[in-house]
Amino acid sequence: MTTIDQIDPAIKAQPRALDRRRKPPKGLANWWRHGIGIIAAAFALFPIAYIASSAFSVDGTLGGATLIPRAITLDNFRTILSGQVEVAGAENEVPYLRWYANTIGVATMTAIFTVLLGALAAYAFSRFRFKGRRIGMMTLLLIQMFPQMLAVVAIYLIVLKTGEVFPLIGLNSFTALILVYMGGAMGVNAWLLKGFFDTIPAELDESARVDGATPAQVFWGVVLPLAAPVLAVVALFSFIGTINEYAIVSQLMQTRDHFTLPVGMRSFIDKQYSEQWGVFSAGVLLAAIPAVLLFAFLQRFIVSGLTQGAVKG
Repeated sequence: MTTIDQIDPAIKAQPRALDRRRKPPKGLANWWRHGIGIIAAAFALFPIAYIASSAFSVDGTLGGATLIPRAITLDNFRTILSGQVEVAGAENEVPYLRWYANTIGVATMTAIFTVLLGALAAYAFSRFRFKGRRIGMMTLLLIQMFPQMLAVVAIYLIVLKTGEVFPLIGLNSFTALILVYMGGAMGVNAWLLKGFFDTIPAELDESARVDGATPAQVFWGVVLPLAAPVLAVVALFSFIGTINEYAIVSQLMQTRDHFTLPVGMRSFIDKQYSEQWGVFSAGVLLAAIPAVLLFAFLQRFIVSGLTQGAVKG
């Protein structure tokens, strides 16, 4: 009887050689995917390149800016950081660094408290069974269906009347602004966090309780470390959303020193500073640095596994 070992090695190698010949060259099979990715990247990067060109251009205009400036200068960055903008031969004080600090402070506090409160609410909806649980989740979802602009007048009146009793959370108060942002982001974040908490096995909670862990230790020491990816996503979205928000902050902040970047930077393009597009572009690029750094820092959490660190078995 002929065994497998007695078969000619050349005959055994023929199927493998045929498979290699049938496969297309490496990289050609997915050429269309690479093409779509390049087009999408170019489409996304074009506005950034255009703004960067205007920021480093000596023209100081946006309409005449090109992707490659004819002459590169840092004067726009010096102007925005110095806080002095020249208009019609007169110097105008622009508290850009104060606006920058206000924006970073409000965005950071909003992201932190949104993650903490959202995680607490989502954990309760995910792990506990109580009366009104389903109605509460549906209410949070329905609230998010209404556009934010519809609530601006109501938010303004609420903050105005509340400030008459508690000035700390009245108009022109960063505390009131943070509370408003937190309330607006709770609905969608609670749903997002709850869906992730549902994927974490409840057996881990039970195992920790058997070992003597308290409910607080289960939440902070077991559940939250496993939910690091979704917490990073929520923090990133809250931070970027707060930096970009304009409608609410423009109504609640009354004095220029309390402005955030979206409200303050509008002064450069609404005739107040005679449409300083070059300075405006420089300020926009500087404002994007915190969001880029935060994304780079949280990227390792976003791409990590859903239950990284969980016990096997």
